[in-house]
Amino acid sequence: MPPLPPAHDTLLSPEEEELERKKAILASLEVQLADRELERASLLAELTHFEHRYLQAVGRRYAILDDLKALIAEALAKQNPHRPDAHEQARQARTQAQESARASGEEHSGPPPSADFPSSAKPNQSESLRKLFRKAVLLLHPDRTLDGEEKERRHHLMTEVNAAYARGDEERIRAILRDWHASPESVQGDGPVAELIRVIRTIAQVEKRLKAISTELDQTRQGELFKLKQAVEEARSAGRDMLKDLAEQLDRDIAQARDELKRTTTAGTS
Repeated sequence: MPPLPPAHDTLLSPEEEELERKKAILASLEVQLADRELERASLLAELTHFEHRYLQAVGRRYAILDDLKALIAEALAKQNPHRPDAHEQARQARTQAQESARASGEEHSGPPPSADFPSSAKPNQSESLRKLFRKAVLLLHPDRTLDGEEKERRHHLMTEVNAAYARGDEERIRAILRDWHASPESVQGDGPVAELIRVIRTIAQVEKRLKAISTELDQTRQGELFKLKQAVEEARSAGRDMLKDLAEQLDRDIAQARDELKRTTTAGTS
């Protein structure tokens, strides 16, 4: 009777061999997914930070300037009640002012902030935060499950993780991961054939998500906000603060518009 083979030489069934191959493929794809999700989250966090700086420095001033232009147009319309074009110009100017106010997040008038604002601060994206984010993606990404309820739960968790990453809040991500490891949902069943099907379908989902992220990143980098951010960074590299320069020019325009409004209203009462 021939001796039994050692335990480590135990033959795998075809299904088990295929499962091991698919698991290796999935593991590689999940690393790619974590990297791409990190790239996406970093870009969105930087754009959000830049947009806030832009609105504080420039958007608020555009809103004030457009409001002054609307007041001037309305004063002229009041002085020329029989001119339809004057009333139409006033209406258009007020619509523009309202749109500028909404875009800047300001629905009321007031003094703009100083032009001396921080220009180089960025979201706190330390290396430890980036590693923690990648770990969260590898564990919690919605495309790692096929169950509808579990996918929705993971989606909410990843939304929290993305928000915490944008804030630079490492402790919040750690808390989410601690809760995850303690939850019964983190334990999944086995079985070669059923697991092989789950892995194959999960691979398809991860590949689909990778394509979606690639498309989103391309679209984001073609957007006006990204291009403006690039222009500001290029100007900074050349030693020029583009946002501060624009804010100072708008301050001069606002001062001129206030003078014009004063002249216009004075002429209307004389």
